[in-house]
Amino acid sequence: MNHLFARFLDGRIRVYEIDAPVEGPLQAAWSVPVGTDVEVCGLTVAPLGDRLVYATKHEITCLARDGAELWRYALLPRSTEKYGHMPNAAFSPDGTLVWVYRPDAMAGRGSLDTWVVLDARTGDVRGQADLKSCGHGGEHLPLPDGSRMLLDVGEGQDGSLVFAGSLKGATLEVEQYPWDDRCVMALAPGGGQFMSIDHGQADVAFHECPSGEVVLSLPVAAFGHDFSDAAFEWNGGYLDADTAIVTICGEREEDDVPDDEREWHVHYRVDLRTGGVVGRFDAHSRHSYDLEPLGDGSWLTSDPDDRPVRWVDRMGRG
Repeated sequence: MNHLFARFLDGRIRVYEIDAPVEGPLQAAWSVPVGTDVEVCGLTVAPLGDRLVYATKHEITCLARDGAELWRYALLPRSTEKYGHMPNAAFSPDGTLVWVYRPDAMAGRGSLDTWVVLDARTGDVRGQADLKSCGHGGEHLPLPDGSRMLLDVGEGQDGSLVFAGSLKGATLEVEQYPWDDRCVMALAPGGGQFMSIDHGQADVAFHECPSGEVVLSLPVAAFGHDFSDAAFEWNGGYLDADTAIVTICGEREEDDVPDDEREWHVHYRVDLRTGGVVGRFDAHSRHSYDLEPLGDGSWLTSDPDDRPVRWVDRMGRG
């Protein structure tokens, strides 16, 4: 199945469908208006491309391709906190469920966050569980076989918590990984591994999934940099099943460097078969976060208007 994703641009949610031959600037397959005054916190597209879900600070809304509202799930009680809480939603791989992360603690709705599973057709609650987190936002990573949903919850300076959830009947079973200092960046194609960055940005690690066992860890020094003036950026992912892309960033200290040129970043390839750093990777990125590997040998960046551009790897693996 082709890769589907959405972006919020100019008051519209635009859905893009990527097939193998497409390269260069992407054109939206369809779009729906939601208004320039809407603060969209997260977007997810159904696997069949027939609907999308977007999150705001106060609700989760499901829209059809023609823009018709199919259902709405309100985050109640309505928060009076302006900042610091960003809900997130994601479809299950089969498109039957929508997983919702509620940052209820920071939103002033309770002392802990909540994880909710909705019926994708109706928006009805199928299961929910309290999380032992007080997060500002969360990112969902669905295992392709549908057995689990991973959730990375960012708690700001307090670190990051990672959960695995499984819906068993009407019960949402939740397991928490035994760390609070790693941010999960991406799942490998096939879901057998995931990549994380140390919250202090000192190393990148690759974990067996779903166990979380570390199979490879690389410090900043492995890429030829000194941690005193360089660190891992919280982005990157899998170019393909055998190749990861990571980002090292830093700031120039020279007095004669213009302010808009002080920050620098470099992307690198990692060969996951050998654990070695292959070399620099030219992602054509505009800034350190402007990189989204797709796992099929290609990746996305953005043009100056934040419209997606797809690039295809010409080097091949390793």
